[in-house]
Amino acid sequence: MPATVIVGAQWGDEGKGKIVDLLAQSSDFVCRYQGGPNAGHTIVRHGETFKLHHVPSGILYGGKICVVGAGCVIDPGLLVRELNDLEERGISTEGLRISGNAHLIMPWHVASDSASERRLGKLQIGTTRRGIGPAYADKAARLGIRVQDILDAKILRQKFETALAEKNRVLDEPLEAGDLADRMETCAARLRPYIADTSLLVDQALRAGERVLLEGAQGTLLDLDHGTYPFVTSSNPVAGAAATGIGIGPTRIDSVVGVAKAYVTRVGEGPFPTEIDGPDEARVRELGEEYGTTTGRERRCGWLDLVALRFAARVNGMTSLALTKLDVLSAFAEIPVCTRYRLPDGSETDEFPAHQSDFHHARPVYETLPGWREPLDDRLPPAARSYVEFVESALELEVSMIGTGADRESVITRDQPAYSRS
Repeated sequence: MPATVIVGAQWGDEGKGKIVDLLAQSSDFVCRYQGGPNAGHTIVRHGETFKLHHVPSGILYGGKICVVGAGCVIDPGLLVRELNDLEERGISTEGLRISGNAHLIMPWHVASDSASERRLGKLQIGTTRRGIGPAYADKAARLGIRVQDILDAKILRQKFETALAEKNRVLDEPLEAGDLADRMETCAARLRPYIADTSLLVDQALRAGERVLLEGAQGTLLDLDHGTYPFVTSSNPVAGAAATGIGIGPTRIDSVVGVAKAYVTRVGEGPFPTEIDGPDEARVRELGEEYGTTTGRERRCGWLDLVALRFAARVNGMTSLALTKLDVLSAFAEIPVCTRYRLPDGSETDEFPAHQSDFHHARPVYETLPGWREPLDDRLPPAARSYVEFVESALELEVSMIGTGADRESVITRDQPAYSRS
């Protein structure tokens, strides 16, 4: 039975949470396969806003199993606060399952993340300073603390002592293993009931014919291997990482739904060919409420980049595309869309440059499409429909869902009358 991956097709913040929330209605399992609390999903449901950082957005539905997979890194204190907040708002967390193989973000990770960014000065990459990078680095170096370690207080204390023997040499304020173990026990007591062999659970669900939704954090252009390095995250948001992060074989995945805004945003430093220069950027930012879920930082805003989107479709093997926030563009009489890049040697290409120097110096070549200057609340005007079809033609990929507003109900599918009505 189907296992579907939902993947960000830009630099993150594409509205994946809304699409996952929509598809979760018909899913039995909703699984997060990578990332940490540097990313967040904002869900608007019946006028109520939920900001989720660790817990998959399927938690807002009763009867769903929500998995935090082995490919994730978890801030235990933040996860406890998130669970408490959900329960205080009447949302059951009984269906949550956390992989024992996921790694924990420790206080030394947060401290070293902030110190590292400060030392880089003008070369900062713009991390959220939440400890995600150092946690993944320790995981790769085989020095990490895993979720399953909190099941045994003795083992946890021993691991703290081993880690701090090295970490305290560089921390501005040294940490004490015993104190940290005592503080962690509060989190451990809260989280123990949720820890499970999530790889086995998902495999059993697929064998039983249940529907499994796999969601990633961030987006393709922030992928550690395929993104705009070094201005990337420390894990792999691409669809191929879903199998690894959850613990199933790649042959179990049936479809890959890419999610992209009808324009583009980026948080932090790094090249951004279609970044808008002038007052239109502020206009897009305000209309789209482009501020980070986790940090509140202003997002940089740009026109839709079909070169980068074509690259994302290729590396993820997308089977369809969800185009979100089309309503934001309703304010513009004309809408530029980047169809090619002009490279430093004067040549033009519609493929994403393989060499970082070419991408850093690439300039967008635009086609300007007519705007529609009317709301999208109950229908898709002809010009808006033409915009969607232009994207489909350029990518040779169906746009299966179109976001027309902030509420989770504000999504048009291709088979709805609102799409075809003129």
